[in-house]
Amino acid sequence: MRVAIIGGTGFVGSYIVDELLKQGHDVSALVRPGSEHKIRHAAAVRVVFGSVDSTASIGDLVSGCEAVIYCVGILREFPKKGITYESTQFDGVASTVDAALENGVRRFLLMSANGVKIPGTRYQETKKRAEDRVLASGLDATIFRPSIIFGDPRGLMEFATQLFKDMVEKPIPAVGFFSGLSPTSGAVLMSPVHVEDVANAFVNTLTDDSTVGEIYNLGGPEILSWTEMLRRIAAATGRKKWIIPMPIVLMKIAATLLDWLPFFPVTRDQLTMLAEGNTADPAVAESLTGSPPRAFSPATLDYLNH
Repeated sequence: MRVAIIGGTGFVGSYIVDELLKQGHDVSALVRPGSEHKIRHAAAVRVVFGSVDSTASIGDLVSGCEAVIYCVGILREFPKKGITYESTQFDGVASTVDAALENGVRRFLLMSANGVKIPGTRYQETKKRAEDRVLASGLDATIFRPSIIFGDPRGLMEFATQLFKDMVEKPIPAVGFFSGLSPTSGAVLMSPVHVEDVANAFVNTLTDDSTVGEIYNLGGPEILSWTEMLRRIAAATGRKKWIIPMPIVLMKIAATLLDWLPFFPVTRDQLTMLAEGNTADPAVAESLTGSPPRAFSPATLDYLNH
């Protein structure tokens, strides 16, 4: 199958490209000019230069393809640079849906996120509106809502690497976020899922008609607290770490004053979503990949040592 991918140079997208080629698919990837060095297996991938705000580039990308995968997303907006949730997580999806319909591409896979909703944060709302746009299009669509994704970033950035650099590596206590009144009753819970399991789930569904119209919440085998994840990252990197409990509400006060600054580590929206938690049933990922999902363990976190 010839598959178009938007977001193929990103963290998750690069693994999806790996899996597409491994399973014998032909791949066309949308790449920003100057970012061609980021595409893996360049000799085996048809590269179309452009961006998600170029309808002409998207049309060129999907022309002649049988399926399209949209896996673009951002964790933080930079409006002055034109990088917003609206443009990347909704407008780009809408343009890709239109291009698929115009070019007779029936299969559409969308990367969404666990916990999307309306009303919600701007991140959550644009992701949910994108889901609604895809499902209302009449395309043979499948939507994925992963929990936090981890795995070797291969020169990019991902969740565990960010936590390691921001909290574990530094010679100061790490912050153990919690919601509510106490660390025990208000633990922040997540189901970290390995990037290779996510990529495998995507590609396995391409030719599985039973997945059309479905929304899948993807999670790893365990539900872990924020503090436990910090402990596992510390153990994987041979460190002992003092973790100080921090109520999210206090961090939100600081974010209200400072999250407009690029160097401030989190935004108010990110803290809101953190407080809501991010868990999923591991049986879903296993049903799509055919094997138990990888755990958030020293073995799977060994890339942090390199």
